[in-house]
Amino acid sequence: MTFSTKSKQLLLLNTDLEHLTVLEQLLNNGTSYKVIVASKIKEAIQILKRQQIDFVISSIHLDNFDGWRLARMIRSGVLKCSAETPFVIVANTWCEHIASATAREFGINRLVPYQEHEKLLDVVNKNQLTPLEDMVNTSVLVIEDNPDTRHLVERILSNRFTVDTAADGELGLKLWRENNYALVLLDVMLPGLSGNQVLDQIIHENSAQSVVIMTANHTMELAEELMLKGAADFVTKPFRAEQLRRVCETAARREDFMISNEQFANKVESLQQSQTEYKQILDAHQLLLDQLGSVVIELDTSGQIIFLNKAWEKLTGFKIDHSMRLAFADFIEPTEFSSFNSGEQLQPILTGQVNSLHLEFKLKNQLNTDLWVEARLELTLCNDDKSYSISGTIDDITSRKKAQNDLEYLAMHDGLTGLFNRHYFEIELSQYSATATRGSGPHALLYLDLDHFKVINDTAGHHHGDRVLRDISALISNRLRRVDFFARIGGDEFALLLPNTNQTIALKLADNICTLLDEYHCKIDEQLFKVNCSIGISEVNGIEKSAEEYMKQADIALYAAKKQGRNMAHIYDQEDIHSKELQASLEWVRKLHQAIADDNLILYFQPVVTIATREIAYYEALVRLELDGKIIPPGDFIPALEREGRMRLLDRQVIAKAIKYLAEHSELHTIAINLSAQGFSDERLVPIIQEAIADNNVAAERIIFELTESASLSNIEETKKIISRIGKLGCKFSIDDFGTGFSTFDYLKQIPADSVKIDGSFVVDLASNSVDFALVKAIYEVASALGKKTVAEFVENEETLIILERLGVTYAQGYHLGKPKPIEECFIPSNIPKQLKELI
Repeated sequence: MTFSTKSKQLLLLNTDLEHLTVLEQLLNNGTSYKVIVASKIKEAIQILKRQQIDFVISSIHLDNFDGWRLARMIRSGVLKCSAETPFVIVANTWCEHIASATAREFGINRLVPYQEHEKLLDVVNKNQLTPLEDMVNTSVLVIEDNPDTRHLVERILSNRFTVDTAADGELGLKLWRENNYALVLLDVMLPGLSGNQVLDQIIHENSAQSVVIMTANHTMELAEELMLKGAADFVTKPFRAEQLRRVCETAARREDFMISNEQFANKVESLQQSQTEYKQILDAHQLLLDQLGSVVIELDTSGQIIFLNKAWEKLTGFKIDHSMRLAFADFIEPTEFSSFNSGEQLQPILTGQVNSLHLEFKLKNQLNTDLWVEARLELTLCNDDKSYSISGTIDDITSRKKAQNDLEYLAMHDGLTGLFNRHYFEIELSQYSATATRGSGPHALLYLDLDHFKVINDTAGHHHGDRVLRDISALISNRLRRVDFFARIGGDEFALLLPNTNQTIALKLADNICTLLDEYHCKIDEQLFKVNCSIGISEVNGIEKSAEEYMKQADIALYAAKKQGRNMAHIYDQEDIHSKELQASLEWVRKLHQAIADDNLILYFQPVVTIATREIAYYEALVRLELDGKIIPPGDFIPALEREGRMRLLDRQVIAKAIKYLAEHSELHTIAINLSAQGFSDERLVPIIQEAIADNNVAAERIIFELTESASLSNIEETKKIISRIGKLGCKFSIDDFGTGFSTFDYLKQIPADSVKIDGSFVVDLASNSVDFALVKAIYEVASALGKKTVAEFVENEETLIILERLGVTYAQGYHLGKPKPIEECFIPSNIPKQLKELI
């Protein structure tokens, strides 16, 4: 892209008046830009604020400012000019590679030495600039076969690096040969082509490539071997985010520092020929260093400061003269997570064990504020190749550190309690699950659920419930070790991971937590609330294939603790009766999901007969499961689904399938569909019914919904509302199993049902039991008085049917009148001979 320079303005900024005059004359005579000159930084910034500047040429030294920072201001978009305005630096001297790398990071389009200032004409007129889009993040290749680890590395490094990943060594080498990566993160244990072989190939083809080895503790010897073969560094798994970033930053800059050191060494060697020339260059470099915003520091092998530039005084407030020959470690602020006060972190480079070191820490300053800095140190050999010193830069990263810490905190923590969130906890559990498979551990997993916490939310409000959750989180946190991971999984559920802890210790801690909460009382608006918890414990021992299995085990143990009376802890044991019961329930839920996916949920239909005419009035739809060629009756799986709270799923599928049958088989006339108590409380129930009726183009009058008396009694007002909404669709409603839970017939007056189904336990012995006869008669008479029809189920013989007819009961259902059958067996064509019909 070539810039059109017609009527455009170029800002020339240089504090050296002699250089400024030469450059102004050159540009005025050789370009069509209108050249605006400035010799002071404040003057230049005012011009950039008020005028539309299309090109900027600046020196590095700008009073108490520098060209790097001016470029950063322009790139930030805070001035009137475009953030993409071309920016060129004219410098007296520099260490070429360091200056180029710095220019790339600050968005400088071109660096030109003053001695070659004539080149500015080609730079301006022919657009010999590096586009901003080419100044991209450093690229990293991650070769790792574990998808969880690949995802974690991408998440940690994506803000600083461009990350590509490969699941094996062959794909990794292919990507490496096709692209230019500053860094390769290489797993030691790879399937197929091993990490050792991949490293050999990379170093053979490019010995300067920076490679960081990812290794577990038990493969450290292999990691050391790979370091000797040419790897730049290593990091042990499971790793922390800051640990991985530090290693990658250091390794990614390794090539920059090696090239820069070589350039500087070559210059020093040539300058030794002339002391005068050496002094001139030294003074020029000192001036350049003093112009930099970054602190430039040099240490001897004992860690004492032997060189500083003026940026040190600006950053810390300490005078250079007073700081020289003091231990660098004395200026580093000890923190809770740092051992810098003893200088341990500096030892590897001071003793020559590593060639470079990248550190982030707090630096002491005269204002006694939190000053976070980033230090990049390099080991530099002296001319005799026998002694060395340590040089590097220090940059203020306080703002970045705060923003980074804030973002990382939000990504890993629950906003209400400040505990870790579910996502981060699952990552940690996966890491510890992986270490357990390699022999580490065992670890303990605790799953906590507050007993009857809903009472507080419903009674006192969610804001008070939130206060209780924060209090409980703090109480439990104060009893834990620093290495333990405590997380809020959701609602009133928590999880606790105890590294290197056996079941005995875990159970003792769990019992202590139960006791702690048992003694906790919360007073809200003069009401005293008591909170307990149930805890399930599983052992992370490396036997299971995934972390999800350990969570499932802890969940089963939690269920067992609740079954045994709550306010207690229970260790998972696949042989105990409670675990088996829950596993059976979960298995039925799994089978139901699979049956739905495979369309193995089937319906049987049982006729309901009008007693007076002996004709079929309608059919009741009864659900079955077909598994492994066998028909499973509802009594085998519905109790398990009810325990797990999964009846809504079954209800939805039965409704959809029954209405579809009704559309496809006109012989059904009308059908009755049973609803569970859980399904009836589903807010989506009525819309689902309405949608199924519309999709199948079925008259709503052909559908009767049945709900048991006990379920409809649980919340009469809500039941009345839902029945009314179903009635508005045109469907009918019936009370099922009536008589099993009633204490007053007034209940019938409140429920707007069309019919009442008399519970079969009163009907089956009707002919021989006078009490049952009286009850059935009473139910019939009250229902009739209220204008409701009656249905008698469990009619097993003709004698019972005749009694019901005498009483006036409207409909009958039972084996005497017809057994439940699949749809294809319900209807026999009229042209079949009588003898065959009887056989059928």
